[in-house]
Amino acid sequence: MPVLGFGTAGATGRTCVAAVGEALRVGYRLIDTASMYGNEREVGIAVRESRIPREDIFITTKVASSEQGPRSAPKALEASLGRLGLSYVDLYLIHWPARRKRVATWEAMVPFPERGLARAVGVSNFMVHHLEELRAANETLPAVNQIELSPFLHQKEVVGDCRRHGIQVEAYSPLTRGRRLKEPVIARIAAKYGKTPAQVLLRWSLQQGFVAIPKSARPERIRENAEVFDFALSPPDVRALDALDKGLHFDWDPSRVP
Repeated sequence: MPVLGFGTAGATGRTCVAAVGEALRVGYRLIDTASMYGNEREVGIAVRESRIPREDIFITTKVASSEQGPRSAPKALEASLGRLGLSYVDLYLIHWPARRKRVATWEAMVPFPERGLARAVGVSNFMVHHLEELRAANETLPAVNQIELSPFLHQKEVVGDCRRHGIQVEAYSPLTRGRRLKEPVIARIAAKYGKTPAQVLLRWSLQQGFVAIPKSARPERIRENAEVFDFALSPPDVRALDALDKGLHFDWDPSRVP
């Protein structure tokens, strides 16, 4: 699984095709979509138009809450594959820990790799109590847990739980939806390395061991976000960013889901 990917939430139509196409052109090889985003068809078009071999691209999609259930989840994956124009995805996630559905949905997804429909299965927005519920019901653990993470939201409890059980943590909204890019600490560190605030935030995620999936529709931002492998944050700078943790969610908060 690539450590840096491209998120597509909010992108639709030709804007999505162009953005994914640019991301693939500049070197991204992980593309993240979801049934709920309504853009799987466009992602599939961009992948085919790129002419990059399918096996070189890591495609993630997700089952929406409305599609969860022991009988509907397999149908949802088949529908996603049809829209993407693919015979398999690399990673299939439960998008949200829907109450009274998540365990049955997970048990329906566990056979997908064996059936060749998904190379791996995982979850998104699962907190510790949600993961514990899955572990109690099925011995197969998620390969990935995709959650919101940034210096302003460490989610240490669930990150620690994932690491103890060998679950890869993937960070969505690693750029705080652009709402904290002017933070003085981040601006100071960015100036020190000759990088942008966004690049500093992404580098922080990578040095935490997370897979990061920034999103943008602007070609210059897509390219900028990919240029994070030619520098490393010093331990004091990582600690300065760590100190920004305020438990701030810029998306939804799944900790409130029982």
